[in-house]
Amino acid sequence: MRYTVISLFPEIVDVFVKSSIIAKSIERGIVEYQSVNIRDFAFDKHRTCDDAPYGGGAGMLLLVEPLARAFESIGVRNRFAETGEASGVLKKPKKIYLTPSGRLFNQKLAAELAREDELVFLCGRYEGVDQRIIDAYIDEEISVGDYVLSSGEAAAITVIDATYRLINRVISPESLVEESFVEGLLEYPQWTRPEVYGKLAVPDVLLSGHHENIRRWRLQKRVEKTLTVRPDLIKTGLEQGLFDAETRKFIKDAVENMIDKQESELEA
Repeated sequence: MRYTVISLFPEIVDVFVKSSIIAKSIERGIVEYQSVNIRDFAFDKHRTCDDAPYGGGAGMLLLVEPLARAFESIGVRNRFAETGEASGVLKKPKKIYLTPSGRLFNQKLAAELAREDELVFLCGRYEGVDQRIIDAYIDEEISVGDYVLSSGEAAAITVIDATYRLINRVISPESLVEESFVEGLLEYPQWTRPEVYGKLAVPDVLLSGHHENIRRWRLQKRVEKTLTVRPDLIKTGLEQGLFDAETRKFIKDAVENMIDKQESELEA
């Protein structure tokens, strides 16, 4: 996988990729990374990259010309360059504009993007970018959540972090099996040493050495946590048939326990 980030402040992302597991993945040749500073492609001595939007309104927009030159510098062509009309589907790399108005990013989309050979991220600033850049160069607009960030760099880091770890040989497959959002459930709680911390102790089942009981207990805790924190995931999983019979039984029991608890509290 190769990641390219086009940004006014590429150093924000540069710091991230020099740290932790992704840095090791780059050293091992599993992941490649480059950043492109939009200001390097500005026309004037002030390296101006923004201007006021036509039609009025607050804020500034990133200019077409510096952005276009930044894309061209990495071999990404304007899809309207030759005829003035769209020339069909562009080949890889996949070009992504990070924006609050894009497709909502989630684990499923992360898995899709992790299968790409190269991802190019355009990081917006201010009020965004001129629409002609999106029309001419971008394949997909993606939002990392229903909120607004001051820039696209934080969003780029989020998408890179969520995708590179899914690439083969970056992390052992066993570590990914029971993570949150895998199989429609959140991850179970975990403990390590010491066995007792003040009045808090590690659950007995985890000290039992009985692997089947531990597996079932962890599944039960995944169901209970998901029902409490993200009941929408349970609803979606049931509708899409993501759960096996054992998981559905735990869901049924957990729902019944929640109802009994609520009724007891009302009676009290």
